[in-house]
Amino acid sequence: MKRISPIVLGLSLAVAGSLLSAAQEMSSQASIPKVLQITREFIKPGKSGMVHDRSESNFVQAMARAKWPTHYIALGSLSGKSRALYLTQYGSFEAWEKDNAAVAKNATLSSELDRAEMTDGELLDSFDQAVGYYNEELSYRARTDLSQARFMEISVYNVRPGHGKEWRDLVKMVIDGYQKAGTSAHWATFEMVYGRDGGTFIVLSSSKSLSEIDTNFAEDKQFMAAMGEDGMKKLEDLVGSAVEHSDHELFSINARQSYPPDEWVKADPAFWKPKPAMAAAAKPAATPAAEPKKANP
Repeated sequence: MKRISPIVLGLSLAVAGSLLSAAQEMSSQASIPKVLQITREFIKPGKSGMVHDRSESNFVQAMARAKWPTHYIALGSLSGKSRALYLTQYGSFEAWEKDNAAVAKNATLSSELDRAEMTDGELLDSFDQAVGYYNEELSYRARTDLSQARFMEISVYNVRPGHGKEWRDLVKMVIDGYQKAGTSAHWATFEMVYGRDGGTFIVLSSSKSLSEIDTNFAEDKQFMAAMGEDGMKKLEDLVGSAVEHSDHELFSINARQSYPPDEWVKADPAFWKPKPAMAAAAKPAATPAAEPKKANP
């Protein structure tokens, strides 16, 4: 799940569906890594929750034992079909290739990840992966540090063929409106380059609590006032012309399935390293009467 086939020797990027999982707190001058890998798992009914957490812990523990430098965060769906997303970013495709090559050379880690994938596969209905490329021009006040994030809104926009300019004009209008309104809006936009149809853009916005979403809805009036009646009409026309389809979903960050940077764990160990929950889940396997534990956007 967290793994992806190596992208060396001309192999294609087998991908579909990280967000901003930087290895340390970044300053306001820091840039967002360009390459976003999104792994998506659709989970069988009854196989989510702690069942999936225990399975995913095999990946986390393998990465931790290897002290692997590449980190990822996990998201659990709060809307739509039951699914989990695993988000990883790289500074470039070359950096991704080097990471895959290093995993392949580490026999112990590769073996542990293979076993974890076999176990995890029993819990899944389906699995896919995708890759996006960060578009700074279409982003607004994107956050580079997600250590305090607890929720993620993900919007997917499918732009009609031949309407790319209208799409860019639309997003620029929205950005100008939010700037004038002085709201708390922020997002990062990635153009999907592998694993999705052409013209697909994914917009990501994190929040520390769901109260921020309440604030966003309350600020809609400020945005509409800043745009004005004519501006809103033009915006609606651009949406109708440029956007073929859109989808909006809400996810929570699942710390039990994430492999966060050490700095995040030290800053908030209660959230990023929930030891009691994992320890409690492991106890039944140790009792004589229990069956051996089977090695889930």
